[in-house]
Amino acid sequence: MLAKRLAGVLPPSTFAEAIETTKVHSIAGILPPGAGLLRERPFRAPHHSISDAGLIGGGQGTPRPGEVSLAHNGILFLDEFPEFPRNVLELLRQPLEDFTVTIARSNMTLSFPSSFMLIAAMNPCPCGFFGDATRECRCTPGIIQRYLSKISGPLLDRIDIHIEVPAVPYKELRSNGVCESSADIRGRVEQARAVQQARGFMNARMPVSLIRKQCALDDAGERTLEMAVRKMGLSARAHDRILKVARTIADLDHSENVSAKHLAEAVQYRSLDRNYWT
Repeated sequence: MLAKRLAGVLPPSTFAEAIETTKVHSIAGILPPGAGLLRERPFRAPHHSISDAGLIGGGQGTPRPGEVSLAHNGILFLDEFPEFPRNVLELLRQPLEDFTVTIARSNMTLSFPSSFMLIAAMNPCPCGFFGDATRECRCTPGIIQRYLSKISGPLLDRIDIHIEVPAVPYKELRSNGVCESSADIRGRVEQARAVQQARGFMNARMPVSLIRKQCALDDAGERTLEMAVRKMGLSARAHDRILKVARTIADLDHSENVSAKHLAEAVQYRSLDRNYWT
């Protein structure tokens, strides 16, 4: 439900993005007859039995765009993440890093755009109750480790945010309290993106050469980051991604500088590094 609602808080597609999205869907042959520009951002949710060609692209004859390209400028949602074949998941590395996917054949090489937001959902263990306060987990530590190890460290490094989503208590589930609307959240997102556009790039695509300048830390922030890197054994890629997330949190907070609290919040969004890989 959260993954589907996220599409409603993303800014509307620009004219250029709509053209790109329409081109990809037209090449794939799935554009509805008589349809004009696809103004809505794509939301793709393939089943975990998908093949590597279905996810990345390819097939017999002329290669066709896969789900990573059909989700271009939108969201790719992979539910039951560890249930996908590991060799298929490993193919996500290139599009997550380069925002494009290249398919080589003996007679041609084609590149398709694949700038998407990846959302992956998984249970904490095969039975689904590890860490649950109301149900007892039936899985042994070895079973849990094998389940989690289906997601490789290099792939996990390329996912900016890992968060645990606990079960919602019954009283909150049935509460009639006023909740913040998607439109209100979208307004904050658009304001933060406007700040990033003024810099010339979105934070996710911040050049490595500018990370130190755009994500400058004070002494408290430096100590927080150093402690996180040492205790969690973070890679250089994870280090950079934490700084980019902290920069985004600061933008949402209307802060010109990245403070220690922004950095601490970004570190908390690496729960798999903190809990499962240490």
